[in-house]
Amino acid sequence: MRDLRLRIPAVAIAILLLFQTLLPGPGLWAQQNAQQSQNQQQTQSPQPPPDQTAPAAGGPGNDNGPIAIPRSAPAPPPPPEPTVKNPPALNNYSLRVDVPVVNVDVGVLTQKTHQFIPNLQEDNFRVFENGVPQQIVGFQRVKAPITAVLLLEFASTSWWFIQDMWDAAWSFTQQLQPNDYVAVVTYDMHTNILTDFTQNRMLIQEAINSLQIPTWQETNVFDAVYETLDRLTRVDGRKYIILVGSGIDTFSRITLDKVYQKIKETPNVTIFTISTGGYVRTMAEPFMGGMAETTYLQADNQMDYFARMTGGMHFEPRFEAEFPDIFSEINNSIRNQYQITYKPSNPKMDGTYRRIRVELVDNEGRPLRMQDQKHHPVKYDIIARDGYKAKQQVE
Repeated sequence: MRDLRLRIPAVAIAILLLFQTLLPGPGLWAQQNAQQSQNQQQTQSPQPPPDQTAPAAGGPGNDNGPIAIPRSAPAPPPPPEPTVKNPPALNNYSLRVDVPVVNVDVGVLTQKTHQFIPNLQEDNFRVFENGVPQQIVGFQRVKAPITAVLLLEFASTSWWFIQDMWDAAWSFTQQLQPNDYVAVVTYDMHTNILTDFTQNRMLIQEAINSLQIPTWQETNVFDAVYETLDRLTRVDGRKYIILVGSGIDTFSRITLDKVYQKIKETPNVTIFTISTGGYVRTMAEPFMGGMAETTYLQADNQMDYFARMTGGMHFEPRFEAEFPDIFSEINNSIRNQYQITYKPSNPKMDGTYRRIRVELVDNEGRPLRMQDQKHHPVKYDIIARDGYKAKQQVE
Protein backbone atom coordinates (compact mmCIF):
# COMPACT_ATOMS: atom_id res chain seq x y z
CA MET A 1 0.00 0.00 0.00
CA ARG A 2 2.76 2.31 0.81
CA ASP A 3 4.38 1.53 -2.44
CA LEU A 4 1.22 2.53 -4.29
CA ARG A 5 1.03 5.93 -2.59
CA LEU A 6 4.57 6.61 -3.41
CA ARG A 7 4.09 5.73 -7.11
CA ILE A 8 0.96 7.90 -7.75
CA PRO A 9 2.63 11.25 -7.08
CA ALA A 10 5.53 10.22 -9.27
CA VAL A 11 3.20 9.38 -12.14
CA ALA A 12 1.31 12.66 -11.71
CA ILE A 13 4.52 14.64 -11.79
CA ALA A 14 5.61 12.90 -15.03
CA ILE A 15 2.23 13.67 -16.69
CA LEU A 16 2.46 17.33 -15.66
CA LEU A 17 5.93 17.70 -17.13
CA LEU A 18 4.83 16.12 -20.41
CA PHE A 19 1.82 18.48 -20.66
CA GLN A 20 4.08 21.54 -20.19
CA THR A 21 6.35 20.49 -23.01
CA LEU A 22 3.40 20.27 -25.39
CA LEU A 23 2.06 23.75 -24.54
CA PRO A 24 3.70 26.82 -26.24
CA GLY A 25 5.90 28.87 -24.10
CA PRO A 26 5.30 32.53 -23.32
CA GLY A 27 7.67 33.81 -25.99
CA LEU A 28 5.95 31.90 -28.76
CA TRP A 29 2.51 32.95 -27.66
CA ALA A 30 3.66 36.56 -27.55
CA GLN A 31 4.99 36.32 -31.08
CA GLN A 32 1.76 34.79 -32.35
CA ASN A 33 -0.37 37.40 -30.57
CA ALA A 34 1.79 40.22 -32.00
CA GLN A 35 1.51 38.79 -35.49
CA GLN A 36 -2.27 38.48 -35.23
CA SER A 37 -2.63 42.08 -33.98
CA GLN A 38 -0.44 43.32 -36.84
CA ASN A 39 -2.56 41.46 -39.43
CA GLN A 40 -5.72 42.95 -38.00
CA GLN A 41 -4.30 46.48 -38.23
CA GLN A 42 -3.31 45.91 -41.87
CA THR A 43 -6.78 44.72 -42.79
CA GLN A 44 -8.49 47.57 -40.95
CA SER A 45 -6.26 50.46 -42.11
CA PRO A 46 -6.44 51.51 -45.89
CA GLN A 47 -3.31 50.84 -47.95
CA PRO A 48 -1.73 53.63 -50.02
CA PRO A 49 -2.00 53.32 -53.88
CA PRO A 50 0.97 51.69 -55.57
CA ASP A 51 3.71 53.93 -56.85
CA GLN A 52 3.22 54.34 -60.63
CA THR A 53 6.89 55.16 -61.07
CA ALA A 54 8.11 52.06 -59.27
CA PRO A 55 9.66 49.46 -61.49
CA ALA A 56 7.62 46.44 -62.46
CA ALA A 57 7.93 43.21 -60.50
CA GLY A 58 10.88 41.23 -61.57
CA GLY A 59 12.88 44.28 -62.67
CA PRO A 60 16.19 45.48 -61.32
CA GLY A 61 14.42 47.41 -58.50
CA ASN A 62 12.85 44.24 -57.05
CA ASP A 63 15.89 42.06 -56.71
CA ASN A 64 15.31 39.52 -53.99
CA GLY A 65 18.56 37.65 -54.42
CA PRO A 66 21.91 37.65 -56.07
CA ILE A 67 20.30 37.14 -59.52
CA ALA A 68 17.69 39.61 -60.82
CA ILE A 69 14.79 38.17 -62.89
CA PRO A 70 14.74 39.92 -66.29
CA ARG A 71 11.91 42.36 -66.77
CA SER A 72 9.45 41.19 -69.43
CA ALA A 73 9.25 43.44 -72.56
CA PRO A 74 5.97 45.34 -72.96
CA ALA A 75 3.63 44.06 -75.72
CA PRO A 76 3.72 46.15 -78.97
CA PRO A 77 0.66 48.27 -79.65
CA PRO A 78 -1.80 46.86 -82.24
CA PRO A 79 -1.45 48.21 -85.81
CA PRO A 80 -3.82 51.02 -86.73
CA GLU A 81 -6.92 50.11 -88.70
CA PRO A 82 -6.59 50.88 -92.44
CA THR A 83 -8.48 53.87 -93.65
CA VAL A 84 -11.28 52.71 -95.95
CA LYS A 85 -12.97 55.23 -98.18
CA ASN A 86 -15.38 52.76 -99.74
CA PRO A 87 -18.95 52.56 -98.45
CA PRO A 88 -19.29 50.33 -95.37
CA ALA A 89 -21.08 47.57 -97.30
CA LEU A 90 -18.41 47.44 -100.04
CA ASN A 91 -15.26 45.38 -99.47
CA ASN A 92 -11.79 46.50 -100.54
CA TYR A 93 -10.66 45.38 -104.00
CA SER A 94 -7.62 45.76 -106.24
CA LEU A 95 -7.80 46.97 -109.83
CA ARG A 96 -5.35 45.82 -112.53
CA VAL A 97 -5.18 47.66 -115.82
CA ASP A 98 -3.63 45.93 -118.83
CA VAL A 99 -2.01 48.38 -121.22
CA PRO A 100 -1.89 46.56 -124.57
CA VAL A 101 0.77 47.04 -127.20
CA VAL A 102 0.72 45.97 -130.84
CA ASN A 103 3.72 44.58 -132.73
CA VAL A 104 3.76 45.09 -136.49
CA ASP A 105 6.33 43.38 -138.72
CA VAL A 106 6.99 45.59 -141.73
CA GLY A 107 8.88 44.64 -144.85
CA VAL A 108 10.04 47.32 -147.29
CA LEU A 109 11.00 45.86 -150.68
CA THR A 110 11.78 47.39 -154.04
CA GLN A 111 9.07 46.77 -156.64
CA LYS A 112 11.50 45.84 -159.40
CA THR A 113 14.02 43.53 -157.71
CA HIS A 114 12.09 42.73 -154.50
CA GLN A 115 15.16 43.47 -152.42
CA PHE A 116 14.92 44.51 -148.80
CA ILE A 117 15.61 48.21 -148.21
CA PRO A 118 17.82 48.61 -145.13
CA ASN A 119 18.89 51.58 -143.01
CA LEU A 120 15.43 53.03 -142.42
CA GLN A 121 14.96 54.75 -139.07
CA GLU A 122 12.07 54.98 -136.65
CA ASP A 123 11.28 58.55 -137.77
CA ASN A 124 10.64 57.24 -141.30
CA PHE A 125 7.60 55.22 -140.21
CA ARG A 126 4.06 56.34 -139.50
CA VAL A 127 1.49 53.87 -138.18
CA PHE A 128 -2.27 54.43 -138.36
CA GLU A 129 -4.97 52.40 -136.65
CA ASN A 130 -8.41 52.91 -138.17
CA GLY A 131 -7.04 56.12 -139.69
CA VAL A 132 -5.74 57.52 -136.36
CA PRO A 133 -1.96 58.14 -135.99
CA GLN A 134 -0.35 56.00 -133.30
CA GLN A 135 2.61 56.63 -131.00
CA ILE A 136 5.55 54.29 -131.70
CA VAL A 137 7.14 53.01 -128.48
CA GLY A 138 9.54 50.43 -129.93
CA PHE A 139 11.48 49.95 -133.15
CA GLN A 140 14.06 47.41 -134.27
CA ARG A 141 15.27 45.50 -137.28
CA VAL A 142 14.58 41.77 -137.00
CA LYS A 143 16.62 39.01 -138.60
CA ALA A 144 15.98 35.65 -136.98
CA PRO A 145 15.28 31.99 -137.78
CA ILE A 146 11.80 31.16 -139.00
CA THR A 147 9.07 28.82 -137.80
CA ALA A 148 7.00 27.80 -140.82
CA VAL A 149 4.41 25.30 -141.99
CA LEU A 150 4.77 24.10 -145.56
CA LEU A 151 1.10 23.51 -146.46
CA LEU A 152 0.89 21.57 -149.75
CA GLU A 153 -2.08 20.62 -151.92
CA PHE A 154 -1.72 16.95 -152.89
CA ALA A 155 -4.73 15.69 -154.80
CA SER A 156 -5.31 13.67 -157.97
CA THR A 157 -6.44 16.61 -160.09
CA SER A 158 -3.66 17.14 -162.63
CA TRP A 159 -0.03 16.12 -162.95
CA TRP A 160 0.94 19.73 -163.73
CA PHE A 161 -0.38 20.96 -160.40
CA ILE A 162 1.49 18.23 -158.51
CA GLN A 163 4.70 19.00 -160.40
CA ASP A 164 4.46 22.67 -159.42
CA MET A 165 3.94 21.63 -155.81
CA TRP A 166 7.08 19.45 -155.89
CA ASP A 167 9.16 22.22 -157.46
CA ALA A 168 7.98 24.75 -154.90
CA ALA A 169 8.61 22.42 -151.95
CA TRP A 170 12.12 21.56 -153.11
CA SER A 171 13.01 25.20 -153.74
CA PHE A 172 11.81 26.05 -150.25
CA THR A 173 13.94 23.39 -148.56
CA GLN A 174 17.05 24.46 -150.44
CA GLN A 175 16.96 27.88 -148.79
CA LEU A 176 16.38 26.78 -145.21
CA GLN A 177 18.83 27.78 -142.49
CA PRO A 178 20.10 25.37 -139.78
CA ASN A 179 18.05 27.05 -137.04
CA ASP A 180 14.74 27.09 -138.95
CA TYR A 181 11.82 25.00 -137.69
CA VAL A 182 9.57 23.60 -140.44
CA ALA A 183 6.54 21.29 -140.45
CA VAL A 184 5.18 19.66 -143.60
CA VAL A 185 1.39 19.30 -143.96
CA THR A 186 -0.61 18.16 -146.98
CA TYR A 187 -4.30 18.42 -147.74
CA ASP A 188 -6.81 16.85 -150.10
CA MET A 189 -10.12 15.88 -148.55
CA HIS A 190 -8.32 15.70 -145.18
CA THR A 191 -5.36 17.45 -143.60
CA ASN A 192 -2.34 15.21 -143.00
CA ILE A 193 0.76 16.05 -140.95
CA LEU A 194 3.76 14.43 -142.64
CA THR A 195 6.30 15.76 -140.14
CA ASP A 196 6.03 17.98 -137.11
CA PHE A 197 8.30 20.97 -136.54
CA THR A 198 11.89 19.93 -137.04
CA GLN A 199 15.29 21.40 -137.91
CA ASN A 200 16.32 18.26 -139.81
CA ARG A 201 16.32 19.12 -143.50
CA MET A 202 16.69 15.47 -144.48
CA LEU A 203 13.50 14.60 -142.62
CA ILE A 204 11.67 17.40 -144.46
CA GLN A 205 12.92 16.18 -147.84
CA GLU A 206 11.90 12.59 -147.02
CA ALA A 207 8.40 13.81 -146.26
CA ILE A 208 8.21 15.56 -149.64
CA ASN A 209 9.57 12.47 -151.42
CA SER A 210 6.77 10.38 -149.93
CA LEU A 211 4.20 12.33 -151.97
CA GLN A 212 3.92 9.99 -154.95
CA ILE A 213 0.37 8.75 -155.50
CA PRO A 214 -2.56 10.99 -154.47
CA THR A 215 -5.79 9.31 -153.39
CA TRP A 216 -8.46 12.02 -153.37
CA GLN A 217 -9.58 14.63 -155.87
CA GLU A 218 -11.08 17.02 -153.34
CA THR A 219 -9.00 20.08 -152.40
CA ASN A 220 -10.41 21.38 -149.11
CA VAL A 221 -8.15 24.39 -148.75
CA PHE A 222 -10.50 26.23 -146.35
CA ASP A 223 -10.44 23.35 -143.88
CA ALA A 224 -6.65 23.04 -144.24
CA VAL A 225 -5.96 26.74 -143.58
CA TYR A 226 -8.38 26.83 -140.65
CA GLU A 227 -6.92 23.73 -138.98
CA THR A 228 -3.35 24.93 -139.51
CA LEU A 229 -4.11 28.30 -137.96
CA ASP A 230 -5.78 26.57 -135.04
CA ARG A 231 -2.68 24.46 -134.39
CA LEU A 232 -0.36 27.46 -134.67
CA THR A 233 -2.18 29.28 -131.87
CA ARG A 234 -0.37 26.89 -129.49
CA VAL A 235 3.06 27.80 -130.92
CA ASP A 236 4.84 30.82 -129.46
CA GLY A 237 6.46 33.56 -131.48
CA ARG A 238 6.16 34.63 -135.10
CA LYS A 239 4.93 31.88 -137.46
CA TYR A 240 4.63 31.55 -141.24
CA ILE A 241 2.47 29.46 -143.55
CA ILE A 242 3.76 28.69 -147.05
CA LEU A 243 0.56 27.67 -148.84
CA VAL A 244 1.16 25.94 -152.21
CA GLY A 245 -1.92 24.91 -154.17
CA SER A 246 -4.50 25.76 -156.78
CA GLY A 247 -6.61 27.72 -154.30
CA ILE A 248 -9.78 25.92 -155.40
CA ASP A 249 -11.97 24.59 -152.62
CA THR A 250 -14.29 21.70 -153.45
CA PHE A 251 -15.72 20.16 -150.30
CA SER A 252 -14.73 22.08 -147.13
CA ARG A 253 -16.90 22.13 -144.05
CA ILE A 254 -15.49 25.57 -143.15
CA THR A 255 -16.78 28.53 -145.15
CA LEU A 256 -14.60 31.26 -146.60
CA ASP A 257 -15.98 33.84 -144.14
CA LYS A 258 -14.97 31.64 -141.21
CA VAL A 259 -11.47 31.34 -142.65
CA TYR A 260 -11.21 35.13 -142.92
CA GLN A 261 -12.42 35.46 -139.33
CA LYS A 262 -9.89 32.88 -138.15
CA ILE A 263 -7.08 34.77 -139.87
CA LYS A 264 -8.13 37.97 -138.11
CA GLU A 265 -8.25 36.25 -134.73
CA THR A 266 -4.86 34.50 -135.06
CA PRO A 267 -1.95 36.80 -134.15
CA ASN A 268 1.68 36.55 -135.28
CA VAL A 269 1.00 34.48 -138.41
CA THR A 270 2.04 35.55 -141.91
CA ILE A 271 0.82 33.60 -144.94
CA PHE A 272 2.66 33.38 -148.27
CA THR A 273 0.65 31.82 -151.10
CA ILE A 274 1.80 30.25 -154.36
CA SER A 275 -0.74 29.28 -157.00
CA THR A 276 0.04 26.08 -158.92
CA GLY A 277 -0.88 25.05 -162.47
CA GLY A 278 0.09 28.35 -164.05
CA TYR A 279 1.62 26.82 -167.17
CA VAL A 280 -1.23 24.43 -167.98
CA ARG A 281 -3.76 27.16 -167.27
CA THR A 282 -1.99 29.48 -169.69
CA MET A 283 -1.94 26.81 -172.38
CA ALA A 284 -5.60 25.92 -171.81
CA GLU A 285 -6.97 29.47 -171.75
CA PRO A 286 -8.19 29.41 -175.38
CA PHE A 287 -10.11 26.23 -174.67
CA MET A 288 -11.39 27.09 -171.19
CA GLY A 289 -15.00 27.92 -170.68
CA GLY A 290 -16.06 31.05 -168.90
CA MET A 291 -17.02 29.16 -165.75
CA ALA A 292 -13.67 27.38 -165.43
CA GLU A 293 -11.71 30.57 -165.97
CA THR A 294 -13.82 32.38 -163.39
CA THR A 295 -13.21 29.58 -160.88
CA TYR A 296 -9.43 29.87 -161.21
CA LEU A 297 -9.52 33.66 -161.04
CA GLN A 298 -11.60 33.50 -157.88
CA ALA A 299 -9.15 31.00 -156.40
CA ASP A 300 -6.23 33.33 -157.16
CA ASN A 301 -8.04 36.23 -155.52
CA GLN A 302 -8.67 34.16 -152.37
CA MET A 303 -5.02 33.14 -152.17
CA ASP A 304 -3.95 36.74 -152.67
CA TYR A 305 -6.29 37.93 -149.91
CA PHE A 306 -4.97 35.31 -147.48
CA ALA A 307 -1.52 36.79 -148.00
CA ARG A 308 -2.46 40.47 -147.89
CA MET A 309 -4.48 40.08 -144.70
CA THR A 310 -1.40 38.81 -142.85
CA GLY A 311 1.31 40.92 -144.46
CA GLY A 312 2.52 38.18 -146.81
CA MET A 313 2.83 37.96 -150.58
CA HIS A 314 1.08 36.02 -153.35
CA PHE A 315 2.79 34.52 -156.40
CA GLU A 316 1.44 33.08 -159.65
CA PRO A 317 4.40 31.40 -161.36
CA ARG A 318 4.11 30.09 -164.90
CA PHE A 319 7.40 28.25 -165.27
CA GLU A 320 9.55 25.99 -163.10
CA ALA A 321 12.53 28.38 -163.22
CA GLU A 322 10.56 31.00 -161.28
CA PHE A 323 10.40 29.04 -158.03
CA PRO A 324 13.95 29.67 -156.77
CA ASP A 325 13.49 33.41 -157.21
CA ILE A 326 10.10 33.28 -155.49
CA PHE A 327 11.48 31.62 -152.37
CA SER A 328 14.50 33.88 -152.40
CA GLU A 329 12.06 36.78 -152.24
CA ILE A 330 10.08 35.10 -149.46
CA ASN A 331 13.25 34.49 -147.45
CA ASN A 332 14.36 38.05 -148.02
CA SER A 333 11.05 39.30 -146.73
CA ILE A 334 10.86 36.95 -143.74
CA ARG A 335 14.42 37.27 -142.49
CA ASN A 336 14.73 41.05 -142.95
CA GLN A 337 11.97 43.08 -141.37
CA TYR A 338 11.35 46.10 -139.24
CA GLN A 339 9.39 45.44 -136.07
CA ILE A 340 7.32 48.38 -134.85
CA THR A 341 5.64 48.45 -131.46
CA TYR A 342 2.95 50.99 -130.64
CA LYS A 343 0.44 51.59 -127.88
CA PRO A 344 -3.08 51.84 -129.33
CA SER A 345 -4.82 55.15 -128.76
CA ASN A 346 -8.06 53.19 -128.43
CA PRO A 347 -7.63 51.17 -125.19
CA LYS A 348 -11.06 49.50 -125.34
CA MET A 349 -11.03 45.71 -125.13
CA ASP A 350 -14.15 45.25 -127.24
CA GLY A 351 -13.02 42.48 -129.61
CA THR A 352 -13.30 44.67 -132.70
CA TYR A 353 -11.05 44.40 -135.72
CA ARG A 354 -8.61 47.33 -136.03
CA ARG A 355 -7.12 48.09 -139.44
CA ILE A 356 -3.45 49.04 -139.66
CA ARG A 357 -1.75 51.21 -142.27
CA VAL A 358 1.99 51.90 -142.40
CA GLU A 359 3.54 54.77 -144.34
CA LEU A 360 7.09 55.99 -144.95
CA VAL A 361 7.89 59.70 -144.57
CA ASP A 362 10.97 61.86 -144.80
CA ASN A 363 12.34 64.26 -142.17
CA GLU A 364 9.69 66.85 -143.06
CA GLY A 365 6.77 64.42 -142.82
CA ARG A 366 6.21 64.11 -146.57
CA PRO A 367 5.99 60.74 -148.39
CA LEU A 368 9.46 59.22 -148.60
CA ARG A 369 11.06 59.23 -152.07
CA MET A 370 14.00 56.97 -152.87
CA GLN A 371 16.60 57.09 -155.62
CA ASP A 372 19.18 54.63 -156.85
CA GLN A 373 22.84 55.41 -157.50
CA LYS A 374 21.93 56.94 -160.84
CA HIS A 375 19.36 59.20 -159.19
CA HIS A 376 16.49 57.29 -160.74
CA PRO A 377 13.36 57.04 -158.59
CA VAL A 378 12.93 53.70 -156.81
CA LYS A 379 9.44 52.41 -156.18
CA TYR A 380 8.91 50.25 -153.13
CA ASP A 381 6.25 48.15 -151.46
CA ILE A 382 5.38 48.26 -147.78
CA ILE A 383 4.36 44.79 -146.58
CA ALA A 384 2.54 44.72 -143.25
CA ARG A 385 -0.40 43.03 -141.65
CA ASP A 386 -3.82 44.38 -142.62
CA GLY A 387 -4.97 44.65 -139.00
CA TYR A 388 -5.59 42.78 -135.76
CA LYS A 389 -8.45 41.85 -133.48
CA ALA A 390 -8.54 43.63 -130.13
CA LYS A 391 -8.78 41.57 -126.97
CA GLN A 392 -12.20 40.81 -125.61
CA GLN A 393 -12.77 41.96 -122.04
CA VAL A 394 -13.40 39.03 -119.70
CA GLU A 395 -16.09 39.63 -117.09
